[in-house]
Amino acid sequence: MVTRLYTHPIFLEHITPPGHPERPDRLRAIERVLDDEAFAGLDRVQAPEGDEATILYAHPADFVARVRAAIPDQGIARIDADTTASPKSWQAAITAIGAANAAVDDVFTGRADNVFVAARPPGHHAEKTTAMGFCLFNTAAIAARHAQRKHGVERVAVVDWDVHHGNGTQDIFWDDPSVLYCSTHQMPLYPGTGAKNETGAGNIVNAPLAPQTGSEVFRDAFLSRVLPALDSFAPDLIIISAGFDAHHRDPLAEINLTEDDFDWATGQLMQRATRHSGNRLVSLLEGGYDLQGLAFSVAAHVGRLMKG
Repeated sequence: MVTRLYTHPIFLEHITPPGHPERPDRLRAIERVLDDEAFAGLDRVQAPEGDEATILYAHPADFVARVRAAIPDQGIARIDADTTASPKSWQAAITAIGAANAAVDDVFTGRADNVFVAARPPGHHAEKTTAMGFCLFNTAAIAARHAQRKHGVERVAVVDWDVHHGNGTQDIFWDDPSVLYCSTHQMPLYPGTGAKNETGAGNIVNAPLAPQTGSEVFRDAFLSRVLPALDSFAPDLIIISAGFDAHHRDPLAEINLTEDDFDWATGQLMQRATRHSGNRLVSLLEGGYDLQGLAFSVAAHVGRLMKG
């Protein structure tokens, strides 16, 4: 298995206010853990800057213009109570999109079997016309559309195990049966969406988890809801919105997973990628705010991607 890693120094230059959980140190923690000799076989590539036109795959032009206008020349601008932008945030977001789209290209051209994109800002809370929840643009949604437009893919599955529901991805694909969206997430919790009865055009599968849920319930949600949906849908590509804030150390939620759970879930999705998608799997970093929990979980996730 060839596992590719995309990252870029520009992601450290998306600056958030002091004390903000979505901070550059998150990527530094990931960089340190992936410097271990166990990851010497990673194919490390600097993320390319994205094509701004691809943002329109998931967001209308007037929204894109509003986000661009919100980028400050200096200091930090507040977009909402949780979401901010600094002078390099536009370039960081565009490069995150470029990395995700390049990852899709890689798995369809055979340059890699699977890819992990260590980028920020995250994306899964960004709705069609709303930047929120630390997110400016919905990178996973743009990558899914890129697969469809460039590679003629008929069916894309986005599996989101971030502890917060990906309301943005659900919003963008709500009535589109060509994209399956599956999410495990704590409920109740921000952003308040993700109930089981939110099913879109039959393509939305939510598996909400009660606070204090641990490994057994999380794995059961995968086995009983997420994996059967994937097998029924038979996607040509699997995209993971890989948030690691369901780790028991994370300060923003109350789910008690360990890095072993992310290893297991990764393995389960790789099996489905082998079965349905020619091994094509792209993983995009979303949340994860305790640096140790994040680092250990990413190490388990990437290690499993590399093992095949």
